[in-house]
Amino acid sequence: QVQLVESGGGLVQAGDNLRLSCAASGRTSRIYVMGWFRQAPGKEREFVSGINWSGRIIYYGDFVKGRFTISRDNAKNTVYLQMNSLKPEDTAAYYCAADYDSGLGVPSRPDSYTYWGQGTQVSVSS
Repeated sequence: QVQLVESGGGLVQAGDNLRLSCAASGRTSRIYVMGWFRQAPGKEREFVSGINWSGRIIYYGDFVKGRFTISRDNAKNTVYLQMNSLKPEDTAAYYCAADYDSGLGVPSRPDSYTYWGQGTQVSVSS
């Protein structure tokens, strides 16, 4: 079992930056691919970004357009999402997810991830 805890969300203005963190605990000796998803009220959960164990494979959702950067520190069992130039449409609950790294890349479907955090709210005012 793996437990994930997100932090770093908050209320910001358009154009501001935030850095989300996701700390993993439990059976972290396994190799994990990590992902960030978001979900706004009334919308489906959306892939934001994902990173494999080595950090060499990184994917972003199309809407990111260079504004977000994912990274991980395996020594700290933590993955980060640096979000710059935030827009009101980025308002959502942001979730961290993890699954075993099969070596086949980084999945973008929510149902490809076994472990989920509780989420952290990001609200961007105009």
